[in-house]
Amino acid sequence: MKFSKKDFIYSIITGLTTGIIAWKVFGYLQISEFRNISFAWLIILVPILWIVGVNLGYFLGKWFSFFNQFGKFSAIGFTNAAVDFGILNSLIAHFGIASGIWFSVFKGISFIFAIIHSYFWNKYWSFEAAESGARGKEFLKFMTVAVAALFNNVGTASFVVNFITPFFGYTPEIWANIGAVAGSAT
Repeated sequence: MKFSKKDFIYSIITGLTTGIIAWKVFGYLQISEFRNISFAWLIILVPILWIVGVNLGYFLGKWFSFFNQFGKFSAIGFTNAAVDFGILNSLIAHFGIASGIWFSVFKGISFIFAIIHSYFWNKYWSFEAAESGARGKEFLKFMTVAVAALFNNVGTASFVVNFITPFFGYTPEIWANIGAVAGSAT
């Protein structure tokens, strides 16, 4: 397999999506800019990294075939995380709530959007699924895993945010993101 026009376009789309969301989330959280340089550079850097990553996957796929999909799968995974964090932070900003039951609701909503995003990008890009008669069965398998992941992700994030006191002087908004990272990691 080799890097195709489709790979290039999809790397750009997912990279731009990730770069824009990361730039906006860092701005919302007031993460310090390095030497007063805006995080807008992520809009350029991330798509380049996604192109390099997908190409690296194909290169390594010469020896280990699973890498042919792994580069795309990784780019999509990071983009899913960006979608998750972008929606979570949008909800926190809009409602001004970064903890309690509403945090759990927001985290659940953001995770659901990210998992839907994941399903379609992985199906049509990473795994290049053809139309088949087993779509319902495939979706049911995916949703079974997704529901288990939803409870794990939201449960872990909610535990961190609601039962562990923020330390190092973190704001509630940053602590909510630390909880979301913990949820994603589990």
